[in-house]
Amino acid sequence: MEKGGIRGFWAKLRRPSAKYSLLTLLAVGFVVGIVFWGGFNTALEATNELEFCILCHEMRDNVYQEYKQTIHYSNRTGVRAICSDCHVPRSWGYKMLRKIKASKEVWGKITGIIDTPEKFEEHRLTLAQHEWDRMKASDSRECRNCHSFDGMNTEKQKKRGAKMHEIGKKEQQTCIDCHKGIAHHKPKGMKEDEDDEAW
Repeated sequence: MEKGGIRGFWAKLRRPSAKYSLLTLLAVGFVVGIVFWGGFNTALEATNELEFCILCHEMRDNVYQEYKQTIHYSNRTGVRAICSDCHVPRSWGYKMLRKIKASKEVWGKITGIIDTPEKFEEHRLTLAQHEWDRMKASDSRECRNCHSFDGMNTEKQKKRGAKMHEIGKKEQQTCIDCHKGIAHHKPKGMKEDEDDEAW
C-alpha cells in the first residue's frame, strides 16, 4: 500500500459514517469492548491456574515438587494454596504489574537460562531474592489474604511460634521476614541472618 493509500485509509476511519447512526456505532463499540474485555480477562485468569503454572518443566520439576511436600499443598483442613495465591496479587492493578514483571521470568525459560535443574539451582538465590523483596515491599500482601495477626490464636500455637508471632506483631514485621522456606527449598548461599528456620 502506498503512502497516499494509507493516508486515505486513515481518513476514511476518521470520517463520520453516512450509513450508520452515532448511536449504532457506540452500541457496536460497547459490545465489542465487552467481548474484548471478557476474552482478555478470561485469558488472564487462565494464567493463574496451577495447571498453567506447571506447564513448563522448570516449574513442574523443581519448585512444584518442593511445594507438594509442604503444608500449603496438603494439610488437615484440606485448604490448598496454589502458585497464584502466593505469587499473584488479587487486585487488578497490582495483578497487571505482576504479570508484566513475570514476563522477565518467562524470558528465562525461552532463552534457556533456567532450563535444567543445575541452571535453576544456580539462579535460585537470585530468583528467590526477587520474590522476597517483592513480598517484603507489599507487606506480604498475598500471605495476608489468608493469614493475619488479628486472626491468630497464639494460645493454640507451639510455644516458639506464639512467641515469634507476638514479637513480629509488636515490631511490625511481615510474614516473609521469617517464613522464607515455607513453600520451597531455601537457596544455597543465603546470608546467615536470612537462614532462620521457618517455625
